Amino acid sequence: MKARVTVYPRREILDPQGKAIRDALTRVGFPGVDDVRAGKSFEISLGTEDLQAADRQLREMCEKLLANTVVEDYSLEILGGAGAQP
Repeated sequence: MKARVTVYPRREILDPQGKAIRDALTRVGFPGVDDVRAGKSFEISLGTEDLQAADRQLREMCEKLLANTVVEDYSLEILGGAGAQP
């Protein structure tokens, strides 16, 4: 089973990278961009087809390593079985 974990700074946390990207977009001709939040994405292949076990594993991965839960939020998305295309 494949899954995607997306991690972003919490809304109340300053995001200097997102601000820099927004400013750069304005400079290259996209003045209508109000806000950018820069994050990170992980695509993970798991050795289980059990949705509950996968969800449990992914949340544990985020809590222990992938996200700094003090300043970041995360979301999980199950992409499908081992042979599935995203």
